[in-house]
Formats: sequence, structure tokens, C-alpha cells
Amino acid sequence: MSTVSTTTALRQRMIEDMAARKLGRHSQRSHIESCKRFAVWLKRSPDTATADEVRAFQLHLIEAGCSIGNRNRIMSGVKFLLRVTLRRHDLVAEIYHLREPQRVPLILSQDETRRLLLMAPNLKTRVLLSLAYGTGLRVGEVVRLKVRHIDSVQGIIRVEQGKGNKDRHVMLSPEALTLLRDWWTGRSTRWDAGVSADDRWLFPGRRKGLHLSTRQVGRLFHEATEAAGIRKPVTLHTLRHSFATHLFDRGVDIRTIQALLGHDKLETTARYTRVATGMISAVESPLDDLGGGRRRKGKKRTS
Repeated sequence: MSTVSTTTALRQRMIEDMAARKLGRHSQRSHIESCKRFAVWLKRSPDTATADEVRAFQLHLIEAGCSIGNRNRIMSGVKFLLRVTLRRHDLVAEIYHLREPQRVPLILSQDETRRLLLMAPNLKTRVLLSLAYGTGLRVGEVVRLKVRHIDSVQGIIRVEQGKGNKDRHVMLSPEALTLLRDWWTGRSTRWDAGVSADDRWLFPGRRKGLHLSTRQVGRLFHEATEAAGIRKPVTLHTLRHSFATHLFDRGVDIRTIQALLGHDKLETTARYTRVATGMISAVESPLDDLGGGRRRKGKKRTS
């Protein structure tokens, strides 16, 4: 059997293994690309790899300037191939993951967020960004919202099969509901034919039957940040970070924030305690005690 046909058969087996384990579409694509990169470096099918070559490939990734995050992502894909599809546990033992540097998420202040939403170029953009900030939804979750996910009676939005194939509920604020109704009233109805009312996308894409793409939302977001004069290197995910941080600053219990964000581990949510700017700036520095009793404007001594 030729190398090409061997690799193709191996790829198909791996796809079937990933599908059987319900891996998400993005995870599957990432794993396939990672194994393809390993095969290109190896110059033959990965099922012939040796332990020395697995070790050498990991060293190659770092020497090639690959970031720790990308290096770990690539090796996760290779590990799935070796462990699940090939059952080569001897090679899996050679794979190690590097500890990624812990970074504090970049957030927007409430004033910057308000400015961003006000400078949105149109109602559609304002609704999209308001939902991302006001609910903490990931952009992929926002664009997949349907009419049936909005429960105006209970004041909640149902997120179906979010990251990790999990359902959850998030709040539906009166402001968000008003914006949604304004958007729904004035939207184009050209995609409504043949689709039941409850199954219609809130944000249909350019092609019939598809929702708006995350790439398109990203473009709208950057147009709004430019119009608002925001120079921070922010992304759409910054709105989710800002949502969690602003809730923590307001005293919302961290376990409630964990449930809203859909985090499995409390440790993932706890990182927002390190960036809670309102809480941090309210702490009185011992330097103030050296100033002869002077206090920073607006600061009060707490017991």
C-alpha cells in the first residue's frame, strides 16, 4: 500500500474515532491539521513513527518558534492519533505538555463598553455586541441563537449545546429584550419561508439556512471599536471577559458567574478575581498611610 493511501485510510479512521467520541467540529479540524503537520515533518505516514521521532518533533516545534499554546495544541492532536487510533501507548508516553504562562485577561472598562455599544454602526451590530457583553455568551453561541432560545416570560436565554456539548441558561435583561424585539421587527424576512417560527435564526447569514458567521461578527466588532476610539488590542472574547469581571466587581458570587459562563472548573472562573479592576482599585495602599493622613480622593478607610 502506498504512503498516500495509508495516510488517507489512517485519516479516515481517526475521523471516525473522533466522531464516535463526540469531539466538536473545531477540535476535529485542529487534530487533523496537527497530525498532517506531524506527517509532513516525518515525510511518511505517522503509523511508522518511533519514540525518538516523537521526541524530536516536539523539539522541532519549539525551535521553529511555535508558541507554547500552539505547541500543546498540536501535540494534543498527535496524542489522540497515537493513543486512540493507533493504540501506540509506548509513543504516547513520550508526549509532554509545557506549562503555559498565566496571563490576566484584557478587559474593557464600563465606560469603554458603553462607548463601544453606542458607536455600533447599525442596530444589528449593537444587538450582537450587547448580547455578547450582557450575557457572557461566546460569539459562536450568539450567532447560533434561535427564536425558541429566547424566553421573555422567565427572562432567560437558553444556550443549547455550547462548548463541551453542554446546555445552560443565561439572563435576558430588559435592555437586551428591547433590542432583540427592535431587531426582529425590522429584520429581513426573506429567509423565513419554509422555516417554523421557533427555528428561525436570530441572525441569519448570507446563505439561506445558515446563521451569521463568527468572522462577520468579528469584522463588525472591530469596526465598532475603531469608531469608539478604543486602541486596546481587544477581541470579541474581551466582551465575555468584561462581563465576568464587571459582575465580580458588583459582588456577584463567583459560583453564579461560573454557571453563567458554563465553566466546568471553578479555577477557570477564579482568574477573574485577578483582574477585578473595581475591587483592586478600591483597596487602600499602605503608601497612603505615609502621606501624613492624606487620602486619595474618593477613598475611605475600611475596617
